Amino acid sequence: MRKNISSGSPWEERVGYSRAVRLGNTIEVSGTVSNIDGKIVGIGDLYAQTRCILGILQSALEEAGASMSDVVRTRMYVRDISQWKEAGRAHGEVFGDIQPATTMVEVSRLIEEEFLIEIEATAVVAASVE
Repeated sequence: MRKNISSGSPWEERVGYSRAVRLGNTIEVSGTVSNIDGKIVGIGDLYAQTRCILGILQSALEEAGASMSDVVRTRMYVRDISQWKEAGRAHGEVFGDIQPATTMVEVSRLIEEEFLIEIEATAVVAASVE
């Protein structure tokens, strides 16, 4: 059974995507930036943008019936890898005990100049470790 989670953004219909998609026990969260109600949060502050994004991811996961503890992978796309510690600090504050697999890479551009980071996540609900 498939469940699409919408952010309410007009771009979803235009581009053809969802904030998150749950299929079975797997949830994929689309690349997310620090934009709330059309306003960029944390301009010039990588840590603040990362914290904002993680909050948005948490809301999407909760709507899909999951939590941050179900996250098994994150992917972080940063504009300036030399500032990785700020993104890493925010990520660690949220995922320090969960420790999902993660990737952080530098990219040349994001959709808006003010965005310093974009994050994707994968969650698996009721995953068992053997």
